[in-house]
Amino acid sequence: MKPTSDPVIEIRGLSNRFGRQVVHEHLDLDIHRGEILSVVGGSGSGKSVLLRTIVGLNRPAAGSVRVFGEDLLALPAERRSRLERRFGVLFQQGALFSSLTVIENIALPLIEHAGLSRASAERLAEVKLALAGLPALAGDKYPASLSGGMIKRAALARALALDPDILFLDEPTAGLDPIGAAAFDQLILTLRDALGLSVFLVTHDLDTLYTISDRVAVLSQKRVLVADRLDVVAQTDDPWIREYFHGPRGRAARQTHEHPREDD
Repeated sequence: MKPTSDPVIEIRGLSNRFGRQVVHEHLDLDIHRGEILSVVGGSGSGKSVLLRTIVGLNRPAAGSVRVFGEDLLALPAERRSRLERRFGVLFQQGALFSSLTVIENIALPLIEHAGLSRASAERLAEVKLALAGLPALAGDKYPASLSGGMIKRAALARALALDPDILFLDEPTAGLDPIGAAAFDQLILTLRDALGLSVFLVTHDLDTLYTISDRVAVLSQKRVLVADRLDVVAQTDDPWIREYFHGPRGRAARQTHEHPREDD
């Protein structure tokens, strides 16, 4: 699916404060239908706070968040809840329930929000497990017995449980080895194209940025400094951007993307 110019999320004048700490001030950002938007920024720039604000886990001090044309912050609770079911969220550490098996974790939102019976929910959860690239045997395991990569995929399967329109991913490749991270990136691309998802991705992984991003938004100075194609962002005159994209790691990621190995 090719991204369009239609915004599925419009953020205007967003401010987030925690006591005297100002994280965001007058922040504007659009997420377009069908795109993978990657959000980067230095430590403390509020990447995860922005994600949590959009999905309704944090109420901002000011500003608006419009989703599919509706002001999320102004909606009555029931209407807002229905709208939020169109979100799928993968949290940074997976956030799976340790006392439930993988299948039970995936089935839970289907039981709670879709009203399915346990048997029906678990049958559908098996489909989501396969979509996330996990073998059926993984469904009976508890999170403690899973590898880091399997936890990420199990959490992704749960995020896909309610057939979301927008997928939110918070550092999905953090802690994965390079092979696992590359496989996860390709999985996200495949799911976006197959399911027509819009993806909001918080990451610091340069390889992920170069591999799957349609646009990159840089958080700096409490706002979105720039949001554009990666080649445009990388040429923005800003100290953090220069260090991030043109330092040793940035150069290596760019060269790998521009000159892939012949056997890739």
